[in-house]
Amino acid sequence: MCGIVGAVAERNVVPILLEGLRRLEYRGYDSAGIAILNSENSLARVRAKGKVNQLEPLLQENNLYGELGIAHTRWATHGKPTDANAHPHICNQKVALVHNGIIENHQQLREKQIQQGYAFTSETDTETVVHEVYHQLQSTHDLLKALQQTVDLLDGAYALAVIHTAEPGRLVVARRGSPLVIGVGIGEHFIASDVTALLPVTNRFIFLEDGDIADITRDKLSIFNEHGEPVERAIKHSQLTADAAEKGTYRHYMLKEIFEQPKAIAETLAGRVSNNKLIEESFGLNATEIFDKIDGVHILACGTSYHAGMVGKYWLESVAKIPCSVEIASEFRYRKPVLRRNSLVVTLSQSGETADTLAALEEAKRLGFGHSLVICNVPESSLVRASDLSFLTRAGPEVGVASTKAFTTQLVAMMLLVIALGRRRQMSEQVEEFIINELQQLPAKIDDMLSSIDDKIQHLAEAFTDKENALFLGRGTMYPIAMEGALKLKEISYIHAEAYPAGELKHGPLALVDADMPVITVAPNDELLEKLKSNMQEVYARGGQLIVFADPASKVESSEGIEVIEITSANEIVAPILFTVPLQLLSYYVAVLKGTDVDQPRNLAKSVTVE
Repeated sequence: MCGIVGAVAERNVVPILLEGLRRLEYRGYDSAGIAILNSENSLARVRAKGKVNQLEPLLQENNLYGELGIAHTRWATHGKPTDANAHPHICNQKVALVHNGIIENHQQLREKQIQQGYAFTSETDTETVVHEVYHQLQSTHDLLKALQQTVDLLDGAYALAVIHTAEPGRLVVARRGSPLVIGVGIGEHFIASDVTALLPVTNRFIFLEDGDIADITRDKLSIFNEHGEPVERAIKHSQLTADAAEKGTYRHYMLKEIFEQPKAIAETLAGRVSNNKLIEESFGLNATEIFDKIDGVHILACGTSYHAGMVGKYWLESVAKIPCSVEIASEFRYRKPVLRRNSLVVTLSQSGETADTLAALEEAKRLGFGHSLVICNVPESSLVRASDLSFLTRAGPEVGVASTKAFTTQLVAMMLLVIALGRRRQMSEQVEEFIINELQQLPAKIDDMLSSIDDKIQHLAEAFTDKENALFLGRGTMYPIAMEGALKLKEISYIHAEAYPAGELKHGPLALVDADMPVITVAPNDELLEKLKSNMQEVYARGGQLIVFADPASKVESSEGIEVIEITSANEIVAPILFTVPLQLLSYYVAVLKGTDVDQPRNLAKSVTVE
């Protein structure tokens, strides 16, 4: 969740570190800081609570210059957002360190270090790590060895970057459970939490694996695994460009990413289908062999990805005729599940670094559930490396905290998985061709819909500016879509929103309905439409204000108390993907009118890399 940047070069690295921090802002944070080793081999540090733009003038005031440095954006876990709790942390003006993750045994370390005479200036778990590195240096006199001995004492997750005044030009890093990538330049090296931070300076990256420690100078790089053995890690060339994660002409990243969905879906399908048939190897070279063994599917995910998994469950059981369960990853990893052999464990994650999902996958593997598949947007992420099969959604960088194009491309990927597994049961070639055709039409349909409803939804959003609560209703596959719509509204506009299956209204939620409660309903033209209309009448009869996103064929008409927005017609199989988009737009325009921070909502982070 925190963001790390570091650099060692033959030029001033402060501008590189600052730009890296700006590019990591999307991860969510509450303070930022930079530490460099200056020409006198002394540590200089600047930290500030708040945004990176509050750090920049302090850097100018202090005239920071150095060819070795580390930087950090902090998302508070231990200790409030304050200048003192901001990273980098320093011990005795000799060692500086930044950290992403949580050190679970920090209290024991703190008590020991206080007895050893170390003074604490923060409430963070991280400060115990920098003290421990310094302590180990007193006997090893070598930064690499000191860090190796330190991590042996740590419980929890971490990505660490350390510099030492006695070893100028040397940067040592370690990772376990939190992502860390090395950028390879010409006569210079960089490190960061993800490639986005480093795209202005390199497109060549080494992705460290769990337990790796790297010893980095300008012209040399050595990597050691968790056993201390030298290892080689491949250099990967990123296809992303430095401007791929820029807003362009859009006011916010979220709006840009909503309008990028047609392209993202087209990219996700590209090369994965031929002659209206799925190319099964899209899931991996040995996908066919693995799929042949599968008796059931177990989906693990968090947040928005969990909603995609819920839609996938409906599809897998109704279309592919294969049993499926879907669980929140943080619950699965602790609930002692009953072993189900020959299951395909499917994880969904935009970043591929979601801590709970990674831990849930490891637990499923330990229990012997079966083979694993990850649906993910980031190549070389931890989940991709930990899974037997992977399907990359090709959504491109998603900067806004509220996921949009990552969600719709996950749904496309889930439907392709439905086809792959459905082939092994009762799905005919005609059904497969029909579904592929519907998916291929989606980019054009979403593009047309965005053009036709954008102004209408901007106008509709004005009715929410004084609202504190909202209710979302859907049936069948539209229930998870209603959940996703409610999540989007609450996370960026701070309006309390709940989603319910429409058939559950009489079991409690109807008590909430009054003239001040907007009830957003998703009404595709499917077999549950008439039942949904009855549920809508229950709301209408009690004075509720209905907002209905409807397929034109559903024949729902506007009247007093009912506002209908017709969206592009779609077959019920792919309708969940299409109906997601107007709910995203609604949450966006409501948030804009309420003046919230759309791309970086309070208390939230893009990549949840800690438990």
